[in-house]
Amino acid sequence: MRLRRVTKRSAGTDHRVRVVVVRFLLIASLVAAGLKLVQVQGFEAEALAARAERQRLLNLPIPATRGSIVDRNGVELAFSVDVKALAYRPAAQRKALEELAAKSKAKDVVTFDEETASIAADMARVLGSQVSEQDLLTKLRSEDKFTYLATDVEPAKARELVALHGSLNVEDRAKREYPGGSLAANVLGYANWRMEDPEQKKHSLHGLIGLEMLRDNDLSGTPGVQVVETASGTDVVIVGAPNKVQPAVNGSDVELTIDADLQYFVQQKAAEFGKRSQAKSVSVVVLDAKTGEIYALANDKTFDPNAPGGLDPKLLNDAAVTTPYEPGSVNKIVTAMGAIEYGITTPDAVHSVPGSVQVADRTVSDAWPHGRINLTTTGVFAKSSNVGTLMLADQIGQDRYAALLDKLGIGKRTGVGLPGESPGRLLPRNQWSGSTFGNLPIGQGLSMTVLQMAGMYQAIANDGVRVPPRIVRAKIAPDGTRVEEPRPEAVRVVSPETARTTRDMLRAVTQKAPNGNSGTAPAAAVTGYQISGKTGTAQQFDQAAGRYSDSKYWITFAGILPADSPRFVVGMVYDTPSYSTPDGHSAAPFFHDVAAFLTQRYSIPLSTEAAPVVPLVR
Repeated sequence: MRLRRVTKRSAGTDHRVRVVVVRFLLIASLVAAGLKLVQVQGFEAEALAARAERQRLLNLPIPATRGSIVDRNGVELAFSVDVKALAYRPAAQRKALEELAAKSKAKDVVTFDEETASIAADMARVLGSQVSEQDLLTKLRSEDKFTYLATDVEPAKARELVALHGSLNVEDRAKREYPGGSLAANVLGYANWRMEDPEQKKHSLHGLIGLEMLRDNDLSGTPGVQVVETASGTDVVIVGAPNKVQPAVNGSDVELTIDADLQYFVQQKAAEFGKRSQAKSVSVVVLDAKTGEIYALANDKTFDPNAPGGLDPKLLNDAAVTTPYEPGSVNKIVTAMGAIEYGITTPDAVHSVPGSVQVADRTVSDAWPHGRINLTTTGVFAKSSNVGTLMLADQIGQDRYAALLDKLGIGKRTGVGLPGESPGRLLPRNQWSGSTFGNLPIGQGLSMTVLQMAGMYQAIANDGVRVPPRIVRAKIAPDGTRVEEPRPEAVRVVSPETARTTRDMLRAVTQKAPNGNSGTAPAAAVTGYQISGKTGTAQQFDQAAGRYSDSKYWITFAGILPADSPRFVVGMVYDTPSYSTPDGHSAAPFFHDVAAFLTQRYSIPLSTEAAPVVPLVR
């Protein structure tokens, strides 16, 4: 084998090459490092400093106190109380205790299992039924970075537990309280804590349904923030380090038009008459006759916002404003005021009314069989004659009748200030068929809410001027500044004279007299007071049969108290009551009870004279 002979010259050349390469690599590394230094110090310095600042600073939220909701007399219906939430960091605490045990030679170092068992036992002892010890252990020993152990903890109890276990995290919160339980729950709705930032585990109290949701911006206020300095890589606040504070702005209070005492009474009565009538549901509203303000708005079935979990979603709905129905004969008020307004008739005029009348392709009869009878105009409405009403409506004419419905707000939302309000249903005038006008004057073929129905009667109670109903009276800022809600624009429906004449005619609905001269609702009368009102019975449409049912009805009543000096308007509706029973046949007894309470609650003076008994049949 031949061996290559290496000369001194070739070895020197190789050495020089290696030196050049090393020098080149060294220079390249220095250039790269220099460029990086220029980039960091020149171009990224500000961004990196800001990142370091963010890592060093911690934003601590300062919650704003949610405003209260109060009734017209200042009674709190919803308010917030300070509570605490207790949390734990299982993963970090497990690691910290394990590292401490590994470094320490002491035998009495607390293990992770011992600490979590002690925390669970103490929390169960202090908080009682509010927590479960086993559930707490499951959360404490999980692999989570962060977990809530208990919310709505009384501050004193939270302080006791944190004093025992420094590894517990405490968070400021507020709990929404509804002292009346289900009182006005259909109006108030409820508020609860909602996760806003899953990364930072930030929660805030917000309205979820009802006025709590609709007026959330007013009630919530604006949270503040405290910027504190922390030890590097930790959440440990450096005591004494400078910090910045942006104070929270508390929410405003919202004052309602509702009277809590009246609301309570009306709710109880709605539930009572719902059971007595065996109705699917009952809704009722009480309006101020002059201002349209809602003093009570209730359904027979509701919920407790202090414990809303697991409830039927249907109970969270406010049927009084969201669920329209066909009103039946209470809608005859439109024909009554139209017949007077346009000079078609007078209260004492006599009409020859047959037992039935043909309207387009349908025959309409009265609720009671009769041959041709003579009814006064007052008698047509007091005895609720379908035939007599249609005869008068025909003289009013479809265009003028449609204009009256428009002025009364039928087919349009009232703008009451509650979520989910329904406009009801009314065919546009240009879509009316020949038989439409055989339905509308007797309260079929259109639908409305109980609030819209009461609004029609508010118009004649207020001398012909309809004021759309409202339920929020004012907003009160944290500094006490009061901001009244804008007044709704009033609508002139008929003249004052027409309104008063119509009110006077409808007094006969509650009169009890011999010889067939009783109205349809003597049970609505209140001793010592003139009462105007109107009963209603509407057939419900049977979708399966494709026609109106002969056994399912809406029962309605609308009344004015007192008729001679109107103060309140009351409207109510029963959905599918047991029609064959006395309690399911008329809502007049329900009106009587509410009206009697109103006279006492507001010390309404007795009528100066009793309503005259007028002839209905000639």
